Amino acid sequence: MSKAPRKTPGSAGDGFGRTGRGKKVLESQGIIHGEVPPRDVLLKFIAEHPDQASKREIAKAFGLKGEARIVLKALLKELETDGMLHKSRKSLMRPGGLPPVTVLDITTRDKDGGLIGRPAEWPEDQGAAPAVSIRQSSADRHKGKTPVGGIGDRVLAKIFPSKEVAGPPYTARIIKLIDRRQGASLGVFKETPGGGGRLMPIERRGDEMVIDPDGVGDAKDGDLVEVETSRNSGRYGLPRAKVLSVVGSVASEKAISMIAIHAHGIPHIFPQDVLAAADEAKPATMSHREDWRKLPLITIDPADAKDHDDAVYAELDPSPDNPDGVIVTVAIADVSWYVRSGSALDREAMKRGNSVYFPDRVVPMLPERISNDLCSLKEGVDRPALAVRMVFSKEGRKASHTFHRIMMKSAAKLSYQQAQAAIDGNPDDKTGPMLEPILKPLWHAYEVMKIGRDRRQPLELDMPERKIILKADGTVDRVHIPDRLDAHKLIEEMMIQANVCAAETLEVKKQRLVYRVHDAPTIAKQEVLREFLNTIGFSLAKGGQVRANSFNGILARALDTPHQIMVNEMVLRSQSQAIYSPENIGHFGLNLMKYAHFTSPIRRYADLIVHRALVGSLGFGEGGITPQEEATLDNIAAEISTFERRAMAAERDTVNRLIAHHLSQRVGEEFEGRVGGVTKAGLFVALPQFGADGFVPISTLGTDYYIYDEAHQALTGEKTGLGYQLGDTVKVRLAEAVPLAGALRFEILSDGKKMPTATRSFHKTTRRSGPTPGTRPPRRRR
Repeated sequence: MSKAPRKTPGSAGDGFGRTGRGKKVLESQGIIHGEVPPRDVLLKFIAEHPDQASKREIAKAFGLKGEARIVLKALLKELETDGMLHKSRKSLMRPGGLPPVTVLDITTRDKDGGLIGRPAEWPEDQGAAPAVSIRQSSADRHKGKTPVGGIGDRVLAKIFPSKEVAGPPYTARIIKLIDRRQGASLGVFKETPGGGGRLMPIERRGDEMVIDPDGVGDAKDGDLVEVETSRNSGRYGLPRAKVLSVVGSVASEKAISMIAIHAHGIPHIFPQDVLAAADEAKPATMSHREDWRKLPLITIDPADAKDHDDAVYAELDPSPDNPDGVIVTVAIADVSWYVRSGSALDREAMKRGNSVYFPDRVVPMLPERISNDLCSLKEGVDRPALAVRMVFSKEGRKASHTFHRIMMKSAAKLSYQQAQAAIDGNPDDKTGPMLEPILKPLWHAYEVMKIGRDRRQPLELDMPERKIILKADGTVDRVHIPDRLDAHKLIEEMMIQANVCAAETLEVKKQRLVYRVHDAPTIAKQEVLREFLNTIGFSLAKGGQVRANSFNGILARALDTPHQIMVNEMVLRSQSQAIYSPENIGHFGLNLMKYAHFTSPIRRYADLIVHRALVGSLGFGEGGITPQEEATLDNIAAEISTFERRAMAAERDTVNRLIAHHLSQRVGEEFEGRVGGVTKAGLFVALPQFGADGFVPISTLGTDYYIYDEAHQALTGEKTGLGYQLGDTVKVRLAEAVPLAGALRFEILSDGKKMPTATRSFHKTTRRSGPTPGTRPPRRRR
């Protein structure tokens, strides 16, 4: 008779954390119930039970109480420090592991016809995203218990370690279907002999598809086409598809943002019921509102902004208890009045998560009737808003704040440049009359708030943002680096403080919300940065709790030195990714303990959730958060964090493709660039004037053997000692541009410099002289 499989701590039905059977199972494995297990047992348990990987669940599984829990906490911290674990919200994970609930993109099928997905969000520094086998029980499907997924769908899934020796390391059960792609895909049509053709994917994880002769339509070889895939293509072989529309030549710059939209699965067409709901919306009433229409709130935005969701006003505090203090008012468009929980507008906004901005178009979260009209704080028009009135002392400390649901009327719409010019002594006909009563008090308030900001010391990275300027025909005109004005900083600081107030108010009301959280850098990333800094004579202290000002000292020391750009980039790489979460761990970069996005509900779903939470908890009338929403905040936070990554990736890919297309006519030309990345395979060289970078394969560097030195971020010739390092200025020749991939390949023309002796063991990379035959240029690093 075969033996039953041995249970591990926390397995379903093993009774861990209780007396009886669970205790016997522990003892059978040489583990004493109630004592802290050894490191290897802990790591195995966390890997096999991701849904029980919080400190509380681990203690419960092993029956730990009192002093044993303190020892467990210390051991888990030690494993984190050693890089064996990392924290994801309140759970612990093995590096490269998946959290217990993950957003997956279903990308293909296995050899048996089963669905395979990969995490929609995955850190670049952890290599390829793991495959996940998706379990779909036919019995459950027929009973309606489990959502049914298909290729191209995005799902929220429960993750389990696989018990199979071969195959994907994880299995998953679909919890919720987030976005059904309805078979829509984008690719390049390639004719095949005898009629019909193949759809070549435009993304790395995409699949080829077969297009039958009767499904070709007007497509010609090389066209970028949108196709409809058949969900009844069968469990085996390539999916079959039919051409829906021809977008145009893949070389057309106007098609480039559409490629990113399809490649990343961004919903870009509003369903008819959503558009109908927007068209039927009526202006807000005065119900539960204060009349603030006489307060001269103004909007300050980019000159080309089409929606205006924040307005500001400032004045001296008349209270004798706050001498020289200021009152700052921030009013934000009341989107929650129009977009009610569970409505068609809400479902579509949740599916999008945020607006996505491309150089040639915007894919909005809400229809224009809502975003550009009813919710836009237009000059001289009555508009509903949620306002926060903040009182600051002359030392920049916030003394108090109150929230209000109001009706306002913007006194003026100004651009950043227009407002700044007025303050700098060049007012125009519009800003002149408001200089003394409105603009100067705003700038004075900002100076007061800046005292508090300087005391707080948030992370002060200097990474200029580049903007692509297009011509009327959609081609690239130039890459522009906008000036960083005090007007930008003023609005930014006032929005940050409004966001803090939202989080504080909801905590006081004991109302669940979605925080914007940013974890401290991991121990592993700190160590990489520390080793790099040591090579240029800088230091980052070991041990203790690292703070944002620890990095500010390094950035200040690098200012106006040859290392400035390089140090800023390395500090940026060391940082964790900010996410949304109902569990608050603070915001490391801003050095704030309580922070929630509140100021952009037109373009971010997270802000809309916070608005609803404020409306409900403060008794502001209709449009508050519902119990159903509160119960699903964990899932909502996971989804919108993923959608934010999706938008960022799509925006980045579009810029890369635009620049590659722009430079495709300049192959053979020479450019001055800067080494922006160093890998074992070669160098990434950035062209600052274009805001793009390309790759220099190590095989083209010369005849020497090159050694990758991670500590110095350099490639060094073994014989000559000459090489290239992160931040070096170099001259390159453009060898190839591949617009579809957004890839540039360079040949380096500058001689290497004498490199310092490495401080740690090298990774030796051999190469032969001259280009490697038969190779394609690598895709740009993402």
